[in-house]
Amino acid sequence: MILENKQILIMGIRNKWSIAYGIAKSAYENGAKLLFTYMGEENKDKIEALISEFEGSKAYVLNDASVDENVKEVFTQIKKENGKIDGLVHAIAHANTEDLHNDFIYTSKEGYSHAVDVSAYSFVLAAKTAKELDFLNENASLVTLTYHGSTKVIEGYNIMGVAKAALETSVRYLAENLGKEGKRVNAVSAGPIKTLSAKGIKDFSSILTVVEEKAPLHRNVTTTQVGNVAAFLLSDMSEAVTGQVLYADSGFNIMGV
Repeated sequence: MILENKQILIMGIRNKWSIAYGIAKSAYENGAKLLFTYMGEENKDKIEALISEFEGSKAYVLNDASVDENVKEVFTQIKKENGKIDGLVHAIAHANTEDLHNDFIYTSKEGYSHAVDVSAYSFVLAAKTAKELDFLNENASLVTLTYHGSTKVIEGYNIMGVAKAALETSVRYLAENLGKEGKRVNAVSAGPIKTLSAKGIKDFSSILTVVEEKAPLHRNVTTTQVGNVAAFLLSDMSEAVTGQVLYADSGFNIMGV
């Protein structure tokens, strides 16, 4: 088991169809002890039921992970109760509905800032706060989630493409900064999956169809498959890998047409 004796914090779990859940399942099956953050005190019972299959796991409320004080308070509590972590998974992103449904040119200033703050800055903040609180064990690995819309125009992805581009650039700079301490930072660019977040993208089903038709493997990916890639990046098996965007999309990203 490649994550045996490792403690992993997964930020942003929502339900069993989410990529975060797929990562949690793979990490747990590979021996990791799991900690979670989620949004909304009203979701406590639902989240606790969701993670009950992961024996020994704990979940903590974190509302608005782009606010410095919020992250510091929760990370401090988690460290006090559980000690340091060996891995951090950032699965947090959001954009206003109107900014996904309208043409990108009509993105509001507020909508632009919101998407980048929640989807990209929150990862930088998590890394910075973990460093400042001495929350990361030696050789810790940080992993975030991105998508092909960061480099190519995907209809309906709009401002999220900009936010994910900022996230991917952040991965590279964080990798350089934290690499001085032996810690690694990478991103997984997952193929399209029917998650709750994906429902906000206009004509999402057509994207699934195109991937199945055009990807070299001629199939869409699952949360389990993406979870396995993330587990590899969290493990010591990937100790020479940092600053990378690793695609888990059945090869769709290599295709020209």
